[in-house]
Amino acid sequence: MTVADPLPAVEAEAERLLRLLMHVDCDPHGRTWNLDTCREIAPLTLEINRLKREKDAVILTHSYVEPEIIYGVGDFKGDSYYLSEKARESRAKIIVFAGVVFMAETAKILSPHATVVVPDRHSGCSLADSIDGEGVRRLKALYPDATVVCYINSTAEVKAESDVCVTSGNVYDIVANLPAQRVLFVPDRLMAENVREELKRRGVAKQIISSDGTCVVHDQFTPAQIAEARAQFPGLKVVTHPECRPEVAAVADFVGSTGAMMTYVKATAAPYFLMLTECGLVGRLEVEAPEKNFIGGCRLCPYMKMNTLEKVRDALLAPRPDQIITLDEDLRQRAARCIDRMFELAPKK
Repeated sequence: MTVADPLPAVEAEAERLLRLLMHVDCDPHGRTWNLDTCREIAPLTLEINRLKREKDAVILTHSYVEPEIIYGVGDFKGDSYYLSEKARESRAKIIVFAGVVFMAETAKILSPHATVVVPDRHSGCSLADSIDGEGVRRLKALYPDATVVCYINSTAEVKAESDVCVTSGNVYDIVANLPAQRVLFVPDRLMAENVREELKRRGVAKQIISSDGTCVVHDQFTPAQIAEARAQFPGLKVVTHPECRPEVAAVADFVGSTGAMMTYVKATAAPYFLMLTECGLVGRLEVEAPEKNFIGGCRLCPYMKMNTLEKVRDALLAPRPDQIITLDEDLRQRAARCIDRMFELAPKK
């Protein structure tokens, strides 16, 4: 049983949370972030932060999870590439990955010494779930001369069958610089199409063959949505992700990774922004760039929203076997080679 925090500590924590969350409008539960709302969660964030210190734990939070997790208890927040770097650098005994399961697997691949836990084992990903290791092996048999490139939104099993991993922030440069002319790209069909278009624009000749996965969030957006928004909001900037359809990317003002989208919005003067991505990123921007104006358009990822403060607390306090990420060591090492290759080939910042 947890000892309750004294009221002054709860009040101070509520005020800290309010300073961070007061500008968040894009809330999946329709909450208004006022002092009362923050008082409700303050005992829980205090408990989680205390457990982190006691257990030598670090919490990695993807930009798509709820803002009270990111700003209330998260140690690092960002996109898949940034969080994979932090997982690789971590010396903590426990890593809690508030995101989806493939991200927690990536953390385990990169930090085998740590106990890696995921708040909800059902937090999957439509991309990662679209192909398994056997599916990759069948494609490799059809295209034996191809270099296999896997998007980071893939399982450890798929990474173990691949030559190099990529993220949305480095995919164009890595694929462009591969010596192979033929590339087998898994699992994102739409990203593969966007890579084809970008490499064509750069004058790089590659044959890119893809599997058929798509993102349950990003494949919903359409050019008609953009046209309607531009007509209603003059001066609007449209920001989207390379997991979107190529016809959407073609009419956006900026296409980039989650981290790149944040950087672009913060640096760009515009009366309005339409964010064609997961709504959690809009929440982050409302916290970190409250002067910006966002119109509707984002979509919720049902898997990311499975993360809650209560589940994070439980994963730290007494993780169930299903919350603990375990990987066969041979598979882990093969997957690690694929990810290490990404770090070698990714453009240096």
